[in-house]
Amino acid sequence: MASKRIAFKVSGTVQGVGFRDFTRRRATEYDLKGWVKNTHCGRVEGEAQGPEESIQKLLKDINNGPRHAHVVKLEKKSIATKEGEEDFGFMRTSESGYEGTQ
Repeated sequence: MASKRIAFKVSGTVQGVGFRDFTRRRATEYDLKGWVKNTHCGRVEGEAQGPEESIQKLLKDINNGPRHAHVVKLEKKSIATKEGEEDFGFMRTSESGYEGTQ
């Protein structure tokens, strides 16, 4: 099955509500590879790679978020696949690296 990779950025009440852990659990459930992190501007962003069907399930889940989250906007874009990732993990909080499409 062909693998696809997306970058995503989630805005709203998404920090301090278990959003990263929720995302990692769901991605692991769907056997996706990638990462998730908080950004200094208050968003959550990440990358996920795997079968299209699994990515769509993850996007649906993160658009709803965990119970105490309030997702205002979910942005996503397709990016090049990466080799060598073994799991779905956390990255350190940093500046946003997501660049929207024009």
